[in-house]
Amino acid sequence: MTFFAAGLVKGVTGMGLPTVAMGVLGSLLSPLAAAALLLVPSFVTNLWQLLAGPKLGRLIRRLWPMMLTIVIGTVVGSAILARGNAARTTTGLGIVLVIYAAYTLLARPPRVSLRWEPWLSPMVGLVTGLFTGATGVFVIPAVPYIQSLDLERDDLVQALGLSFTVSTTALSIGLFWHGAFPIGHLLSSTLAVVPALLGMAAGQVIRARISPQLFRRLFLIFLLLLGLEMAFHGLR
Repeated sequence: MTFFAAGLVKGVTGMGLPTVAMGVLGSLLSPLAAAALLLVPSFVTNLWQLLAGPKLGRLIRRLWPMMLTIVIGTVVGSAILARGNAARTTTGLGIVLVIYAAYTLLARPPRVSLRWEPWLSPMVGLVTGLFTGATGVFVIPAVPYIQSLDLERDDLVQALGLSFTVSTTALSIGLFWHGAFPIGHLLSSTLAVVPALLGMAAGQVIRARISPQLFRRLFLIFLLLLGLEMAFHGLR
Protein backbone atom coordinates (compact mmCIF):
# COMPACT_ATOMS: atom_id res chain seq x y z
CA MET A 1 0.00 0.00 0.00
CA THR A 2 2.85 2.38 0.81
CA PHE A 3 4.57 1.88 -2.53
CA PHE A 4 1.31 2.10 -4.45
CA ALA A 5 0.59 5.43 -2.74
CA ALA A 6 4.15 6.61 -3.36
CA GLY A 7 3.92 5.62 -7.02
CA LEU A 8 0.58 7.41 -7.24
CA VAL A 9 2.17 10.63 -6.03
CA LYS A 10 5.06 10.23 -8.47
CA GLY A 11 2.64 9.58 -11.33
CA VAL A 12 0.79 12.83 -10.64
CA THR A 13 3.68 15.13 -9.67
CA GLY A 14 6.76 13.49 -11.26
CA MET A 15 8.42 13.02 -7.88
CA GLY A 16 7.81 11.99 -4.28
CA LEU A 17 8.18 8.19 -4.31
CA PRO A 18 11.13 7.95 -1.88
CA THR A 19 9.80 10.84 0.19
CA VAL A 20 6.42 9.22 0.76
CA ALA A 21 7.88 5.74 1.18
CA MET A 22 10.50 6.85 3.71
CA GLY A 23 7.98 9.04 5.49
CA VAL A 24 5.47 6.24 6.02
CA LEU A 25 7.83 3.29 6.43
CA GLY A 26 10.20 5.35 8.59
CA SER A 27 7.45 5.64 11.20
CA LEU A 28 6.99 1.84 11.22
CA LEU A 29 10.47 0.42 10.57
CA SER A 30 14.05 1.45 11.22
CA PRO A 31 15.29 4.06 8.74
CA LEU A 32 17.84 1.56 7.38
CA ALA A 33 15.16 -1.08 6.72
CA ALA A 34 12.89 1.52 5.11
CA ALA A 35 15.70 2.75 2.86
CA ALA A 36 16.52 -0.84 1.90
CA LEU A 37 12.94 -1.47 0.75
CA LEU A 38 12.83 1.59 -1.50
CA LEU A 39 16.13 1.01 -3.34
CA VAL A 40 14.85 -1.12 -6.24
CA PRO A 41 11.44 0.52 -6.88
CA SER A 42 13.03 3.94 -6.60
CA PHE A 43 15.78 3.04 -9.05
CA VAL A 44 13.39 1.49 -11.59
CA THR A 45 10.86 4.34 -11.55
CA ASN A 46 13.58 7.02 -11.64
CA LEU A 47 15.40 5.32 -14.51
CA TRP A 48 12.12 5.17 -16.43
CA GLN A 49 11.64 8.90 -15.81
CA LEU A 50 15.25 9.61 -16.83
CA LEU A 51 15.19 7.71 -20.12
CA ALA A 52 11.78 9.04 -21.18
CA GLY A 53 13.09 12.56 -21.80
CA PRO A 54 14.67 13.89 -25.01
CA LYS A 55 17.85 15.67 -23.85
CA LEU A 56 19.79 13.32 -21.58
CA GLY A 57 23.22 14.07 -23.05
CA ARG A 58 22.78 17.83 -22.75
CA LEU A 59 21.56 17.57 -19.15
CA ILE A 60 24.49 15.33 -18.15
CA ARG A 61 26.97 17.82 -19.62
CA ARG A 62 25.31 20.64 -17.71
CA LEU A 63 24.73 18.91 -14.36
CA TRP A 64 27.66 16.48 -14.05
CA PRO A 65 29.43 18.49 -11.27
CA MET A 66 26.26 18.27 -9.17
CA MET A 67 25.87 14.55 -9.89
CA LEU A 68 29.50 13.88 -8.91
CA THR A 69 29.20 15.61 -5.54
CA ILE A 70 25.86 13.88 -4.89
CA VAL A 71 27.72 10.57 -5.09
CA ILE A 72 30.51 11.78 -2.79
CA GLY A 73 28.13 13.26 -0.23
CA THR A 74 25.86 10.22 -0.24
CA VAL A 75 28.70 7.75 0.35
CA VAL A 76 29.93 9.87 3.26
CA GLY A 77 26.48 10.54 4.71
CA SER A 78 25.36 6.90 4.48
CA ALA A 79 27.61 6.13 7.44
CA ILE A 80 24.89 7.70 9.63
CA LEU A 81 22.18 5.48 8.14
CA ALA A 82 24.42 2.40 8.33
CA ARG A 83 25.00 2.88 12.06
CA GLY A 84 21.28 2.40 12.61
CA ASN A 85 20.80 5.38 14.93
CA ALA A 86 17.05 5.33 14.45
CA ALA A 87 16.14 8.25 16.71
CA ARG A 88 18.63 10.68 15.21
CA THR A 89 17.95 9.62 11.63
CA THR A 90 14.17 9.72 12.10
CA THR A 91 14.44 13.23 13.51
CA GLY A 92 16.62 14.26 10.59
CA LEU A 93 14.17 12.78 8.11
CA GLY A 94 11.27 14.60 9.76
CA ILE A 95 13.15 17.91 9.59
CA VAL A 96 13.95 17.31 5.90
CA LEU A 97 10.28 16.64 5.15
CA VAL A 98 9.16 19.76 7.01
CA ILE A 99 11.73 21.98 5.27
CA TYR A 100 10.86 20.61 1.85
CA ALA A 101 7.09 20.81 2.29
CA ALA A 102 7.16 24.28 3.84
CA TYR A 103 9.52 25.64 1.20
CA THR A 104 7.48 24.27 -1.69
CA LEU A 105 4.22 25.52 -0.21
CA LEU A 106 5.32 29.01 0.79
CA ALA A 107 8.38 30.11 -1.14
CA ARG A 108 8.59 31.51 -4.63
CA PRO A 109 11.31 29.47 -6.40
CA PRO A 110 14.35 31.64 -7.22
CA ARG A 111 16.08 31.74 -10.59
CA VAL A 112 19.75 30.76 -10.70
CA SER A 113 21.95 32.60 -13.18
CA LEU A 114 24.08 30.55 -15.58
CA ARG A 115 27.22 32.20 -14.22
CA TRP A 116 26.43 30.89 -10.72
CA GLU A 117 26.02 27.26 -11.78
CA PRO A 118 29.73 26.24 -11.95
CA TRP A 119 30.22 26.79 -8.22
CA LEU A 120 26.65 26.43 -6.93
CA SER A 121 25.90 23.05 -8.55
CA PRO A 122 28.70 21.15 -6.72
CA MET A 123 27.67 22.69 -3.38
CA VAL A 124 24.02 21.75 -3.87
CA GLY A 125 25.05 18.23 -4.92
CA LEU A 126 27.21 17.75 -1.83
CA VAL A 127 24.50 18.87 0.58
CA THR A 128 21.92 16.75 -1.24
CA GLY A 129 24.22 13.75 -1.00
CA LEU A 130 24.74 14.20 2.74
CA PHE A 131 20.96 14.37 3.27
CA THR A 132 20.47 11.35 1.00
CA GLY A 133 23.04 9.26 2.83
CA ALA A 134 21.72 10.18 6.26
CA THR A 135 17.96 9.92 5.62
CA GLY A 136 17.38 7.99 2.37
CA VAL A 137 15.46 10.97 0.92
CA PHE A 138 17.03 12.95 -1.92
CA VAL A 139 14.91 16.06 -2.45
CA ILE A 140 16.69 18.71 -0.37
CA PRO A 141 18.11 20.93 -1.78
CA ALA A 142 18.33 19.28 -5.22
CA VAL A 143 14.68 19.67 -6.23
CA PRO A 144 14.34 23.41 -5.40
CA TYR A 145 17.69 24.03 -7.11
CA ILE A 146 16.79 22.16 -10.31
CA GLN A 147 13.45 23.97 -10.36
CA SER A 148 15.37 27.26 -10.21
CA LEU A 149 17.34 26.53 -13.41
CA ASP A 150 14.44 27.64 -15.62
CA LEU A 151 14.34 24.40 -17.60
CA GLU A 152 11.57 23.48 -20.01
CA ARG A 153 8.92 21.17 -18.56
CA ASP A 154 10.21 17.96 -20.17
CA ASP A 155 13.81 18.89 -19.36
CA LEU A 156 12.86 19.56 -15.74
CA VAL A 157 11.23 16.15 -15.34
CA GLN A 158 14.24 14.46 -16.97
CA ALA A 159 16.71 16.42 -14.83
CA LEU A 160 14.86 15.31 -11.70
CA GLY A 161 15.01 11.73 -12.99
CA LEU A 162 18.77 12.09 -13.48
CA SER A 163 19.29 13.43 -9.94
CA PHE A 164 17.07 10.77 -8.38
CA THR A 165 18.71 7.93 -10.32
CA VAL A 166 22.20 9.04 -9.34
CA SER A 167 21.11 9.44 -5.71
CA THR A 168 19.56 5.97 -5.55
CA THR A 169 22.67 4.40 -7.08
CA ALA A 170 24.94 6.35 -4.74
CA LEU A 171 22.89 5.28 -1.71
CA SER A 172 23.33 1.63 -2.70
CA ILE A 173 27.09 2.20 -3.10
CA GLY A 174 27.27 3.97 0.26
CA LEU A 175 25.45 1.23 2.16
CA PHE A 176 27.64 -1.40 0.51
CA TRP A 177 30.77 0.61 1.32
CA HIS A 178 29.80 0.79 4.99
CA GLY A 179 28.88 -2.90 5.16
CA ALA A 180 25.16 -2.28 5.48
CA PHE A 181 23.91 -3.17 2.01
CA PRO A 182 20.47 -4.78 2.53
CA ILE A 183 20.96 -8.17 0.86
CA GLY A 184 18.14 -9.64 2.93
CA HIS A 185 15.70 -6.99 1.70
CA LEU A 186 16.43 -7.26 -2.02
CA LEU A 187 13.56 -9.66 -2.76
CA SER A 188 11.02 -7.53 -0.89
CA SER A 189 12.41 -4.39 -2.54
CA THR A 190 12.13 -6.00 -6.00
CA LEU A 191 8.55 -7.08 -5.33
CA ALA A 192 7.73 -3.49 -4.34
CA VAL A 193 8.39 -2.45 -7.95
CA VAL A 194 5.00 -3.84 -9.01
CA PRO A 195 2.79 -1.69 -6.74
CA ALA A 196 5.03 1.31 -7.39
CA LEU A 197 4.55 1.01 -11.17
CA LEU A 198 0.83 0.40 -10.76
CA GLY A 199 0.64 3.52 -8.60
CA MET A 200 2.53 5.52 -11.23
CA ALA A 201 0.10 4.38 -13.93
CA ALA A 202 -2.88 5.31 -11.76
CA GLY A 203 -1.28 8.65 -10.95
CA GLN A 204 -0.91 9.45 -14.63
CA VAL A 205 -4.63 8.77 -15.12
CA ILE A 206 -5.49 11.02 -12.17
CA ARG A 207 -3.19 13.76 -13.46
CA ALA A 208 -5.29 13.90 -16.64
CA ARG A 209 -8.52 14.29 -14.66
CA ILE A 210 -7.78 16.65 -11.74
CA SER A 211 -5.63 19.68 -11.11
CA PRO A 212 -2.04 18.63 -10.31
CA GLN A 213 -1.68 21.88 -8.35
CA LEU A 214 -4.49 20.90 -5.97
CA PHE A 215 -3.20 17.37 -5.54
CA ARG A 216 0.34 18.65 -4.98
CA ARG A 217 -0.80 21.14 -2.34
CA LEU A 218 -2.72 18.48 -0.41
CA PHE A 219 0.26 16.14 -0.68
CA LEU A 220 2.63 18.79 0.68
CA ILE A 221 0.33 19.56 3.63
CA PHE A 222 0.23 15.84 4.45
CA LEU A 223 4.01 15.70 4.11
CA LEU A 224 4.46 18.66 6.44
CA LEU A 225 2.31 17.05 9.15
CA LEU A 226 4.06 13.71 8.71
CA GLY A 227 7.47 15.37 8.98
CA LEU A 228 6.49 17.16 12.19
CA GLU A 229 5.28 13.89 13.73
CA MET A 230 8.49 12.09 12.78
CA ALA A 231 10.73 14.90 14.04
CA PHE A 232 9.03 14.95 17.44
CA HIS A 233 8.86 11.13 17.53
CA GLY A 234 12.63 10.92 17.10
CA LEU A 235 13.19 13.41 19.92
CA ARG A 236 11.06 11.50 22.42
